[in-house]
Amino acid sequence: MRHRKREASSYFGLMFSALTAVVAVIALIAALAAIFEKRKKEEEELERYLDGSIQ
Repeated sequence: MRHRKREASSYFGLMFSALTAVVAVIALIAALAAIFEKRKKEEEELERYLDGSIQ
C-alpha cells in the first residue's frame, strides 16, 4: 500500500515540476520579448529625434 502512495506522490511531484518548468520558460520568453520590444522602441525614438534635429 505504501508503495502505491509513493508512486502517486512522485507522479504528482513530477507533473508539478514539469508544469513549473513550462511556466518558467513562458515567463522567460515574455520577459525577453518585452526587453527587445522596449529596445526597438527606444531605437525608433532616437532615430526620429536625430532625423528631426538634422532637418
